[in-house]
Amino acid sequence: MTLWQRIQQFLEAAGERTLGALMEVVRARKARRDEAVFSIALIALSAKMAKADGFVTDEEIVAFGDFFAFPPEEASKVRMVYNLAQEDVAGFDLYAKQVGELFGDEPTILEDVLDCLFHIALADGVMHPREMELLRAAAEAFSISPAQWRRISAAHLGADKDDPYAVLGLSQDVSDAELKKAYYKLVKDTHPDTLIARGVPAELVKISEGRMAAINTAYEKAIAERKAAV
Repeated sequence: MTLWQRIQQFLEAAGERTLGALMEVVRARKARRDEAVFSIALIALSAKMAKADGFVTDEEIVAFGDFFAFPPEEASKVRMVYNLAQEDVAGFDLYAKQVGELFGDEPTILEDVLDCLFHIALADGVMHPREMELLRAAAEAFSISPAQWRRISAAHLGADKDDPYAVLGLSQDVSDAELKKAYYKLVKDTHPDTLIARGVPAELVKISEGRMAAINTAYEKAIAERKAAV
């Protein structure tokens, strides 16, 4: 059964065509490493980030498809969840909180979701103030640490790019051994195989590319600074 067939099952189980009903099914059936659960949560939040004009445009669907590949014949399922999210009266904060609770015992998945939301916000090449507000709201709902926030934003916005320790979530006085240990842990957590094991759909593993690049650059810079200081 494909990912999109699984999503269709959740849509059918919801019965009532509302995002609230769909999310209740997702929360009730939530299972570790379930691609459909991750995908529905992400689609719902990304739709809430879209312009609140009451419509889902083809451009918005294309932007989502830029990093979350889906067959053309499955676009209707993505559009349906988008429509449910945009028609629902509840705001972004409520669903961000629900997603935070859904994956509360799996914080690395919440970091993956926030990483994806950054991709969506920057789909048009610009980070709008309102989008940044929603990203920060999601980070708060997901209990994202300052170190995690700096690391993710660095991958997308270049923030803190001059401070490698901020990107790695470390203080500058860590030992060489601690620096190396933290780096290898981040690399392992960001590896595509690890993401798939967490339930991130294979179509989405490329979200790790920007994060991995930021981590590698920060580590190399930290090592170079330490060698220069000797």
